Amino acid sequence: MTEKVDLKKLDGYQGRRGEIRQLELPPARYLAVDGAGDPNGSPAFERAIGALYPVAYALKFASKARGRDYVVPPLEGLWWAEDMDAFAVARDKSRWSWTLLLLIPDFVDDTLVADAREAAAAKADVESVRVEALDEGRCVQTLHVGPFDDEGPVIERMHQEFMPAHGLRPSGHHHEIYLSDFRRAAPEKWRTLIRQPVEAV
Repeated sequence: MTEKVDLKKLDGYQGRRGEIRQLELPPARYLAVDGAGDPNGSPAFERAIGALYPVAYALKFASKARGRDYVVPPLEGLWWAEDMDAFAVARDKSRWSWTLLLLIPDFVDDTLVADAREAAAAKADVESVRVEALDEGRCVQTLHVGPFDDEGPVIERMHQEFMPAHGLRPSGHHHEIYLSDFRRAAPEKWRTLIRQPVEAV
């Protein structure tokens, strides 16, 4: 019986509430779906989730058949706006763009991903699913507990206090990792890793 790998044990999936830390992340590949606009109650957002998971589970089962089983990782999202004040200050979700992500384990090759996508296409509309390579490198990260709309002070502290104090500035999209299933858990119990790629000023 093969050991099941839990990707949430990787360093990039760790964080403590109230603690902002720096970390260096290796390049990674993800299943990805792009979208735009307010995600709350959005059919496009729901379709994106509905497209990602069939491919992710087809990939997991195909990898298991090859002898490497793993837990499907948590949903992630990149978030940005053409005018970043609409994201970080005004929080105008109608002007946001996003990419939903599911990590692909580094032991899974491109052929297996293509086969899994083809297998999932027989049961779901997965045409929008693509592979995204991210090389975020140096990042700052913390854990937020509670509703997404309460993230503002945490993000502000990260950008306005921690980064300037450490001679850093943003160098990529705001990145969130949803450790809780926000479709099932109560909002006050949602656990979200907030990550920001950075570079030296």
